[in-house]
Amino acid sequence: MLGAFGRSTLLAGRHFAQPRYLSHFSPYPASEERSTSEERFSDDFDVVIVGGGPSGLSAAIRLKQLAGDKDLRVALVEKGASIGAHILSGAVMQPNALSELIPDWKDKGAPVSVEAKEDYLFYFTEKGKFTIPTWGTPLQNHGNYLISLGQLCAWLGEQAEEMGVEVYPSIAGTEVLYEGEGADEKVVGIATGDSGIGKDGKRTPMFTEGMELRAKCTIFAEGCRGSLTKQLSERLNLRADCQDPAFGIGLKELWEIPPEKHREGLVMHSMGWPAPSEIYGGSFMYHQANNKVAIGYVVGLDYKNPYYNPYKMFQQFKHHPYIADFLEGGTCLKYGARALSEGGLQSLPKLHFPGGALIGDTAGFLNVMKIKGIHNAIKSGMLCAESVFENLEKQEEGDTSPIHPASYETKFKNSWLYKDIWEVRNVRPAFSNYGQVGGVLLSGLSGFLKGNLPFTLSHPETDHEATGLAKDFKEIEYPKPDGKISFDLLTNVSRSGTNHNEDQPAHLRLRDSSIPVEHNLNKLGAPEERFCPAGVYEYVEDEQGEKRLQINFSNCVHCKTCDIKDQKQNIDWTPPEGGNGPLYMEM
Repeated sequence: MLGAFGRSTLLAGRHFAQPRYLSHFSPYPASEERSTSEERFSDDFDVVIVGGGPSGLSAAIRLKQLAGDKDLRVALVEKGASIGAHILSGAVMQPNALSELIPDWKDKGAPVSVEAKEDYLFYFTEKGKFTIPTWGTPLQNHGNYLISLGQLCAWLGEQAEEMGVEVYPSIAGTEVLYEGEGADEKVVGIATGDSGIGKDGKRTPMFTEGMELRAKCTIFAEGCRGSLTKQLSERLNLRADCQDPAFGIGLKELWEIPPEKHREGLVMHSMGWPAPSEIYGGSFMYHQANNKVAIGYVVGLDYKNPYYNPYKMFQQFKHHPYIADFLEGGTCLKYGARALSEGGLQSLPKLHFPGGALIGDTAGFLNVMKIKGIHNAIKSGMLCAESVFENLEKQEEGDTSPIHPASYETKFKNSWLYKDIWEVRNVRPAFSNYGQVGGVLLSGLSGFLKGNLPFTLSHPETDHEATGLAKDFKEIEYPKPDGKISFDLLTNVSRSGTNHNEDQPAHLRLRDSSIPVEHNLNKLGAPEERFCPAGVYEYVEDEQGEKRLQINFSNCVHCKTCDIKDQKQNIDWTPPEGGNGPLYMEM
């Protein structure tokens, strides 16, 4: 067991009100200096959940609901400084899943109050716009709510803790624990990383060793491109029977605009300008309460031109006359970015395995046509929890062996969640295969027919494979920011609240240090300088005048785009020290 010191240290991380940075048990990967004879602190749980987003919190709450008065020990670890700190979403939420999980959420004070009142889908030209009809499609938002997902997660965290869930922010997993070999291999928990490792990779006087959180079932709810899920998928071959994943990058700002321009409940989505026809993407603008406006841009990461810059495209978009009219005289309060899973049904990996399961955006339950995933994340957490609890109930008293929640798959396929993503399975690959015009026509038909087409399209290639050679494209000159509606990158990064201990090794790791210059710079024109929405990657000259890649890891907003889009898959995103990273909350 953990012991008094280790347990008290872990419990010190429990809080919701204010972010706290814990040096203990950070998610930084284990020090290479550790002797194989050293043993980490260990604690045992019935269930460990990795990730404090909507799916992980919903799984925790559902487990406690099912357990009732029974003794069921559930721990949830979250790498952000507080629950909600790393959560970024639009967001318009379909409330059906929340109502299933907590029927009296209104009476309990959930931060869900602004109903969608106006709903528009436009096709933008540079100066004008055309309305795209949405009748008969899943794009309509009547009955949905405009929310801050970070605030909702903070509230869900409070509900979970009141029910007895052990919620630990500022702690993330860096290693999956296994037992057995071959066909008998099982997941038995996670390990958190060591903290107090200096830039040189050596232990500092502040060194604290990580610990093991062992469980009968470990539920991975890390969100898009989870670092542990990536390890799992490779080791357990979870993607053997599905197509490659597809991703997008979402960039978002939160504004406060003049009251006379604010229209609470307005929901706007757009396609077209400034994205060229070969790019899958578009915008959103949501008028929340208190003169706040969430505005953002999403770009599919399967684009070919290495000179495309999603961040600058977003800044350019805000100068469209329709958008600029809302923003003029307003103030940009926050900025952030996050990758999102767009692969849909075809790209779902195996959801369960001995000792664990995948839920939420880690699995990929986003409905790309609705541009929504919160309801599906919550539902997936509930379904998984029900399967886990059923299996735990079958165990004899005292049995601590890992369970296999295989019924999760059956529950998923028999639920409205499966139907929700089955109906839109052809939307994303329609754009990849047939471009913007073909994609609009086919996805519109698919939406109208509720997915009842006699075929299922495939994704043509992975996002990193799609990147073309620089010699085949021309450089793009984007407009310079005006400092009022559009902003330079570093100004916006400062609005993300991101913070990292500078005296630690970079959490963005190169598998081969020669690839950036020899391949990315010389052949692709340095695309990482453009696809990163935080200025992390920068080519600089050394003392001999030779180019080298500089990694400004303290800028990182944890979007995971580099891990996805790098053509040679040479960049591994790993968690930095616990509590490091952005502070989104309202985002």
